Amino acid sequence: MSSEEFRFQPTASLAVLRQRSLLLRKIRAFFEDRDFLHVETPLLSRDTVVDRYIDPVRVSESNVIAGGSQDPGHGDANFFLQTSPEFAMKRLLASGATSIFQICKAFRKGESGRRHNPEFTMLEWYRVGDDLLKGIDLLAQFAKFVFDVNQVATITYRDAFVAVVGIDPFSASIEQFAAACEFNGVDTTSFVDDQDRDSWLNLIMSEIVEPKLGVKHPVIVFDWPTSQAALAKIRCDDHVYAERFELYVNGVELANGYHELLDPVELLDRNEWVNQQRLADGIAALPLESQLLEAMRHGLPACSGVALGIDRLLMVLLKKESIGDVIAFPIDRA
Repeated sequence: MSSEEFRFQPTASLAVLRQRSLLLRKIRAFFEDRDFLHVETPLLSRDTVVDRYIDPVRVSESNVIAGGSQDPGHGDANFFLQTSPEFAMKRLLASGATSIFQICKAFRKGESGRRHNPEFTMLEWYRVGDDLLKGIDLLAQFAKFVFDVNQVATITYRDAFVAVVGIDPFSASIEQFAAACEFNGVDTTSFVDDQDRDSWLNLIMSEIVEPKLGVKHPVIVFDWPTSQAALAKIRCDDHVYAERFELYVNGVELANGYHELLDPVELLDRNEWVNQQRLADGIAALPLESQLLEAMRHGLPACSGVALGIDRLLMVLLKKESIGDVIAFPIDRA
């Protein structure tokens, strides 16, 4: 810290913060021009996304509601700061909303680094009636609009692996994964289970494949493995691919989209499986039941949705190296 820099000051310059304001205005215009409704949903909820690699910030109910819960079934339960507004936004879809977007804060425990901050800004949108291809098309329109480009490429997850690593992610052996990591100088010593295919795929994707994606122009990667479906539908004709798609620009993952899962029984099964993985990883399980499951049992309409990190987007647009360059007060100055 220089002698003229004080900790009360923002890490992002005022010029960058003006660019941030303009970007947010531009994003709102994009969706409002397409008749999307801007919505707001709770940041604090008893529900949370159940994900193997995302840990929510827990808040004791006794710190939220005076006297604690009046429902003996809850006890002094946890609330969660939301890792994404997904659950609540889908509850709106199940209640009759059709095209919605939200720009809000999201929180993920332990995520700090050059591209991460525990508190960050999320853009999320959903449109009823969109399938995988329409979801990809809307994301491509958004990328063209924001980056002022004429081309957004698409490539399958398999083809991206083959092009960069030279192996098929769906059929390669653990030994081939290990050899690819060794050849590319990727450290594998942090694995909890070196026989877990998804751990190898995530490592190779993040360390070897991602840096090569979207360098010439934005690219959307689709047809992910079913083991990484999260809340995406599984392709019904082959059960090999999840209808998931992600946007990359200059080697940075910016957005994650799904042709959304509609089956509450399947979601509950996935939640149970993810919790087994979390426990095996030494991480606490998360609630299986949620108001999203209740909404899905009532009837969630067919739709596609996308979540995008605003801070990373601005980093890429302005060619900044750290998330602290595009937000006023990262966690070490919060």
